[in-house]
Amino acid sequence: MATRPPVILGIAGGTGSGKTTLAFRIASALGDGNAAILDQDSYYLDHPGLTTDELARLNFDHPESLDWRLLRDHIRLLRECREIEKPVYDFRTHSRRQDSVRIQPRSVIILEGILILEDQELRELIDLKIFVDAEPDVRFIRRLVRDVRDRGRSMDSVIRQYLDTVRPMHLEFVQPTRSFADIVVSDGGRNQAALESILAFIRDKEPAR
Repeated sequence: MATRPPVILGIAGGTGSGKTTLAFRIASALGDGNAAILDQDSYYLDHPGLTTDELARLNFDHPESLDWRLLRDHIRLLRECREIEKPVYDFRTHSRRQDSVRIQPRSVIILEGILILEDQELRELIDLKIFVDAEPDVRFIRRLVRDVRDRGRSMDSVIRQYLDTVRPMHLEFVQPTRSFADIVVSDGGRNQAALESILAFIRDKEPAR
């Protein structure tokens, strides 16, 4: 468990670009108990008053879909070496579950999600801002496979959502955050040189804290 402020990494990029793979490769390289991962998807706002059809029509790729205040509060608590209760979001019901996941403070905190670099206050809490790039067709195929396999979605609904909201929101909100990145990584978690650069940053940062 961390006893001094952690190194905060923020990993952004388009859907299916390889953010999660990179986050888990960093955590694995750091060893058990040295890193915690916070996924943006856990911080979607809850809408208990909406019907199932209304929930399904929400734009989950717009910045206003996220509970930024809670996410920032959780990062600040972890920076103070205090544990948090990370929410759990159920993509099958489009709602926040009653249970949560306890996250202990670690030496490195990894935030990952398409809009992680969109919020200025959150950016100011991040030590290393990373943007993961991948070709649009590759990203779409990865998202299609994930949503059908892991989130109970039909192929038609994934394609419709991609055309209606995912692609336009990527162009309007996600891609522009590339300019805020300290490092741009191509090919996500498969980029060994980028992984080694990130690990070197962490090693250089730790002695100074």
